[in-house]
This record gives sequence, C-alpha cells and structure tokens, in this order.
Amino acid sequence: QVQLVESGGGLVQAGGSLRLTCAASGRTFSSYAMGWFRQAPGKEREFVAAISWIGGNTYYADSVKGRFTISRDNAKNMVYLQMNSLKPEDTAVYYCAAKKGLMGNYYGDYDYWGQGTQVTVSS
Repeated sequence: QVQLVESGGGLVQAGGSLRLTCAASGRTFSSYAMGWFRQAPGKEREFVAAISWIGGNTYYADSVKGRFTISRDNAKNMVYLQMNSLKPEDTAVYYCAAKKGLMGNYYGDYDYWGQGTQVTVSS
C-alpha cells in the first residue's frame, strides 16, 4: 500500500517556475515507478512525466520536454516535478501516481494516486 500527498502548487505568471513535491508513505516505495499526470477542466487526465523505480530512467510528454524535470529521492520517499518556463496551457490539477513494474504513460496502469495540487499559470 502506498499513500501519496502532493504539494507545491500555486499561482505563477507565464515564464515562471514551480516545484511540485509528492510525499509517499510505505516501506516499499522504492519498488514503484512514479508518474505525474495533470487534468485541466473539461479535459481528460494526461501524462506529464514518469520515473523508474531506481530513478535511472525518465520519460516526458512532448508538451513538457525540456521544461519539466522529474526526480525522486527513495531515501526520503519523495518525488519531485520541477516545472520551468510555465505556460498558461500548463494550468491544471497535477497528480502524483505510483505503479509496480515499469514506468508508463497510461493513467490506467497506475495503482495509487494522490489528491492533486492546483497549478495556475497566468498570461
């Protein structure tokens, strides 16, 4: 069982930066691949980034590649999403998620979810 709690969202101007944090509970956290997803009003939940259980591999949606960086600290049970050069279209609720096995970009494959944190980017 893994419980996830996101934080770090807020209101930022276009071009600014935010760092999202996902705190995980559970002794087996390091065995889970982790992902970040987002959902804007009226839209489906979409993949943002994922990281392998050991942290050596990462994967990004084309829309955030080069601007966002996912990382994890297994000793602290934490996952991070550094977001730079934010755009108004990045506005959404951001969710942290965990899955056994390989990292992936399909939300249906993830077993555990946080409650989400709101990110709003003003133009």
